[in-house]
Amino acid sequence: MGMDFNLFMNDVVKQARKEIVAAGYTELTTAEEVEEALNAKGTALVMVNSVCGCAGGIARPAAFHAVHYDKRPDRLLTVFAGQDKDATARAREFFVGYPPSSPSFALLKDGEILTMVERHEIEGHDPSSVVAKLQSAFDEYCEEV
Repeated sequence: MGMDFNLFMNDVVKQARKEIVAAGYTELTTAEEVEEALNAKGTALVMVNSVCGCAGGIARPAAFHAVHYDKRPDRLLTVFAGQDKDATARAREFFVGYPPSSPSFALLKDGEILTMVERHEIEGHDPSSVVAKLQSAFDEYCEEV
């Protein structure tokens, strides 16, 4: 009995999307949605989602836990690398000075990049260290809620 790879990947992608949306993030699936969301006033955290193990085991859990904090971004957003290609490409145009990286987190204010937590700061680390990096950025750039 063979396994249908596309069917398997569809399940993995569906679960990855479900997890990040359940954590309170809004999916941006088109370049137009990204343009509107990232140019809006205020702070935005963008999680660049992916299907790799470090996304599922580290980045998405960190995305969930980091926002349970006194200071946090005004908006929580996500694009899916390798899935929503136009949306991801448009989001990465906002991440000036940072190479493409997934999974990753970008913190922006009024459409301008403030900082990123890149894949090399996620892969091989534990979720709590990623949470600490994100919350440190929230302390520096976000308002108390």
